[in-house]
Amino acid sequence: MALEDSARCILGNHDLHFLATYHGVRKAKKADTLKPILKAKDADTLVNWVRVCPLVREEEGILMVHAGVLPQWSCSQAMGFAAEVQDALLSRDYTDFLSAMYGNEPKRWSDKLKGDERLRMIVNALTRLRFCTADGEMDFETKEGAGSAPKGFMPWFEVPGRATAQDTIACGHWSTLGFIDHPLVLTLDTGCVWGGCLSAMRFDGGRRELLQIECGELPGVLRPS
Repeated sequence: MALEDSARCILGNHDLHFLATYHGVRKAKKADTLKPILKAKDADTLVNWVRVCPLVREEEGILMVHAGVLPQWSCSQAMGFAAEVQDALLSRDYTDFLSAMYGNEPKRWSDKLKGDERLRMIVNALTRLRFCTADGEMDFETKEGAGSAPKGFMPWFEVPGRATAQDTIACGHWSTLGFIDHPLVLTLDTGCVWGGCLSAMRFDGGRRELLQIECGELPGVLRPS
C-alpha cells in the first residue's frame, strides 16, 4: 500500500486465506504468519485493499498470475474467469464465497460449472495449480519439483497444445520448482521462505533481467529445518 501506484498486485491462495481468517471463516494455523496483520490497527484498511486486488493482471503483454493457467484456457478466458472471483470478493455477502472457497473439487474445468463449484474451481486453478493432465485435471497433493509429477500428470506449462502456449506468463506459488529460464514462462517463486532467493524480473524495452536477493540477507526469513 505504501508503494501506491509503483506496484500492482495479484492475489494468491495465502491472500485469500488471510481474508477468510480475518472474518473467522477459517482458523489461523500454527504455521501461519498472519497474526501481526490481523492485529494491526489498520487491519480493516488492509482487508479492503486486498479485496480489490485481481487474481490475474496483464501488463505489457505479460499475463501475471499466482499459480498458473489451465491448458484449456486462453489468457482472455483466464482474465474473464478471474473477474468472476473478483466480483464475488466485492459483493456484500463475500464471506459466503470465502466459506465455500475451500476444497479440491471439482478438479476438472467445465463450462457448465455454476455457483460455488465454479468459483472454487477458478480459485484453485489460478492460485494452487502445479500439475495437471492434458485435459486439465488438477493434482493438489504433489508439491515437489517438476520431476515428481504423478503418472499422467505434468507441470501445467508443459501440457502440449495448451491455449496459452504463445503467451508470456509470469507466475509464482511453486517454491520447489525454482526459476525456469523459458522465453514465455517465468516462474519467480525461488523458495525464499526455504532459504532460497527472492526473485524479480525487470523488463526494459524488450530486455529482461533477473534480479535476486539471497534470503539470508533478509530479516525474519524462516530457515529450513
